[in-house]
Amino acid sequence: MVTLNKIYTRTGDKGTTALGNGARVNKHDLRVSAYGTVDETNAFVGMARLHASGDMDKMLERIQNDLFDLGADLCRPDIANDANAEYPPLRMVATQTDRLEAEIDLMNRDIAPLKSFVLPGGGALAAALHVCRTVSRRAERLAVELSLLGDVTPAAVKYLNRLSDWFFVAARAANNNGLDDVLWVPGANR
Repeated sequence: MVTLNKIYTRTGDKGTTALGNGARVNKHDLRVSAYGTVDETNAFVGMARLHASGDMDKMLERIQNDLFDLGADLCRPDIANDANAEYPPLRMVATQTDRLEAEIDLMNRDIAPLKSFVLPGGGALAAALHVCRTVSRRAERLAVELSLLGDVTPAAVKYLNRLSDWFFVAARAANNNGLDDVLWVPGANR
């Protein structure tokens, strides 16, 4: 359980922050950028939820919770010592990605195949989901870069890869199952 009584601590006033294992790093550290972009994705999901209802809103709420799990995973390096940790860290698991895949398949079932690329837009919810998609792709790129240095749970990278696919399909579903998609017309303005 997390208890936050005091919001400011002054410990970051000189440009450093603490990771989940207590180590202090610069605020521009790649790991901080990765989980910070996951947090940014979560904020945009919150904005998208202003336009969502029913099952879509419930799925987005689950994703927001997963994104906190993902941030907790990414902020805690030293995966090799997880078993020896006094408090085992929260790590992403395959079932979280499996759920995304099942939801993608369910949403995609009624959507016609694409004949062109989709421009971000259509309705308000679809446009917001496209923003979520692009920000989650940036989070994925940072997590992949971080994984090349080690200490990233493979399930975290896989989740981010599938999440951007989820946002794309959800945007099409929100656009009347693709009927209201705005399609790219190559060279239209030449």
